[in-house]
Amino acid sequence: QELALKSLGNEGLFLFSSLDTNKDLYLSPEEFKPIAEKLTGVAPVSEAEEEETPDPDGETLSIVAKFQPLVMETMTKSKDGFLGISHVALSGLRNWTAPAAPMSVLLARQFKAFLPPKNNLELGEPWWIIPSELNIFTGYLSNNRFYPPPPKGKEVIIHRLLSMFHPRPFVRTRFAPQGAVACIQASSSFYYTIAFRIHAEFQLNEPPNFPFWFSPGQFTGYIVLSKDSSHIRDFRLFVPNDRSLNVDMEWLYGASESSNMEVDIGYLPQMELESTGPSVPSVIHDEDGNVLDSRDPSGEPIQFVFEDITWQQEIPWQEAAHRLQVAMYPFKKISYLPFTEAFERAQAEKKLVHSILLWGALDDQASCASSVPGSGRTLRETVLESSPILTLLNESFISSWSLVKELEELQSNRENEFYSKLAKLHLEKYNFPVEMIICLPNGTVIHHINANYFLDITSMKPEDVESSIFSFSTNFEDPSTATYLQFLKEGLQRAKPYLQP
Repeated sequence: QELALKSLGNEGLFLFSSLDTNKDLYLSPEEFKPIAEKLTGVAPVSEAEEEETPDPDGETLSIVAKFQPLVMETMTKSKDGFLGISHVALSGLRNWTAPAAPMSVLLARQFKAFLPPKNNLELGEPWWIIPSELNIFTGYLSNNRFYPPPPKGKEVIIHRLLSMFHPRPFVRTRFAPQGAVACIQASSSFYYTIAFRIHAEFQLNEPPNFPFWFSPGQFTGYIVLSKDSSHIRDFRLFVPNDRSLNVDMEWLYGASESSNMEVDIGYLPQMELESTGPSVPSVIHDEDGNVLDSRDPSGEPIQFVFEDITWQQEIPWQEAAHRLQVAMYPFKKISYLPFTEAFERAQAEKKLVHSILLWGALDDQASCASSVPGSGRTLRETVLESSPILTLLNESFISSWSLVKELEELQSNRENEFYSKLAKLHLEKYNFPVEMIICLPNGTVIHHINANYFLDITSMKPEDVESSIFSFSTNFEDPSTATYLQFLKEGLQRAKPYLQP
């Protein structure tokens, strides 16, 4: 390591390390491949793509990419004019104004990766197209990388699709939950509608610049395909844009894994792939097997007529999307209602509101400060998905999570004074990055704790914790679960005088 540093310098060693995936201080041909492709401009066909022998009678699907760049003004750092942030750091982001490939033609058979496994044919039952290999115990993958590893197996089609947006998609994210999950939304005699959710991210910078990670909250969508994947009726993949912030961004400021990292979050109006129509045969044969001209006598392309699909079983899109979300995030086994709806439900059911207020989303990958210990990611992967917490929240609370930005907008909206007051009471208690709040149905906050403080005290020894409010329970070995349980119970205790019939 010292010799390498002496030979290459900090920046050189940083680039070398980003390619040296097994950290043995030697570059294998596979590890050197991204640089070879960059210098020669030639990308060899991957093994997985070589396995795809085109069927001369197979169908092809035309897909268009639609992309509107990130709205720079939605980034927090835009408020002070990106003060102190070098123009070079954001160059990859600013220069990404259009899709890398506005249109692509793919073989229908390549989409067989979206078909369900033979033993999983129940409507709405999730299965993993690409299983997540990370969890809270395994940690996360290196930030110090520029070039994605070669995709394998079912990763190939997803990598190919995402490459239409940008040349450097990482099919496996640095942080859990990784991968892609799917379920059957509808089924007929010959067709499926498959709903899917993909967690992936992009590396926008290249050497000599430092890495800049661009992580959309999620990619979701559906595919309507025949059960043998020979024909595709419809395909759509997109980043949801229904929340005010939907992309997490992180960039390094130095030539090592421990270098300073900036984080921000912003809004991406459109990132979408859509088929232009059903897949069509690449070669047309008559009844005797003779190849026909694909154009009619007047020179116009032959028009294909497709039969209507009669669905025998079907679930709503919202239900399928929720099933996929719970597969990615077990803490969503209980409902997290929109902010104002949570208070209305709490009033009707005479329950407390368990509210989580944070800078970025709780239930997708735009989760704000991914590398910050007290981020929403840390909470959802630990206490919020533990059985005792899920049980107590389900029995005694109405749960909700909100973006700080959305509550600031609600507070300034004077059309509904009650909602404005609810938002104000929440924001008064908020500290970065995440605040957990327990309140009465009228919005009065009776208990709250910041995620950073919560993590600090759960990492201490029980005898060092002074506050009796967060004393450890002997019933649970996990101090995080025990402490959060105590936080919730303390809230219930404090609320008793107000919730008496």
